[in-house]
Amino acid sequence: QVQLVESGGGLVQPGGSLRLSCAASGGIRSINVMGWYRQVPGKERELVAGIRSGTSTNYADSVKGRFTISRDNAKNTVYLEMNSLKPEDTAVYYCYAEILVYSGGYYSVYWGQGTQVTVSS
Repeated sequence: QVQLVESGGGLVQPGGSLRLSCAASGGIRSINVMGWYRQVPGKERELVAGIRSGTSTNYADSVKGRFTISRDNAKNTVYLEMNSLKPEDTAVYYCYAEILVYSGGYYSVYWGQGTQVTVSS
């Protein structure tokens, strides 16, 4: 059974930094894309950043130059380094991954439970 476990959220002052981690486990044969979405109450979930199994990345315009996504394929883990944080970055951050399990024949999307990031003075 696939699980994505996130860590690293919390409260930080504007201009500060946080690093989120998300580790996938459970019968994984291969992972294609990994990444992060975020959601504010009353709004749709929005893509923050994604990274393919190689090094190809994409970012939301609002975080370009401030956030960096990376992954460790040996550990099935994706990271999101967040710098110069702003109050508008406050949200629940969800990691996701397109995973092929040993018992399956196609990739499916799995989600983490979400971690709260609050940027406030």
